[in-house]
Amino acid sequence: MAHGDITHIDIPVEDLDRAQAFYSRLFGWQISAPPGFEDYPMWQAPNKVSGGGLAPREGGFTQPRSYVEVDSIDDTLALATENGGTVAMEKSPITDTSWFAVFTDPDGNHIGLYEGITEVSQG
Repeated sequence: MAHGDITHIDIPVEDLDRAQAFYSRLFGWQISAPPGFEDYPMWQAPNKVSGGGLAPREGGFTQPRSYVEVDSIDDTLALATENGGTVAMEKSPITDTSWFAVFTDPDGNHIGLYEGITEVSQG
């Protein structure tokens, strides 16, 4: 994916099993937890492009969050803060070759950032 593409959407849920059954039946999503991410089942839409994860609802994560692919999380967070945004979650590793972060835009929306390559196989 290229800089600026929506790459992933996380949906906060209370009950992973219930959410997996619900979204599978509702949209036909294929949902499974890849090795190494057992507590984070990931979904893929029938178009094989759209996807995301079902993540525990906690703290300030109460609404779905889109993640945008960027060339550099550090540069993007700096640009966001220069333009009225704030950093909600600093850059954190996903794997050895991928990272995520979250910023809040001037209207209070939480937007995720993703940088790198994440190699996971769907189970």
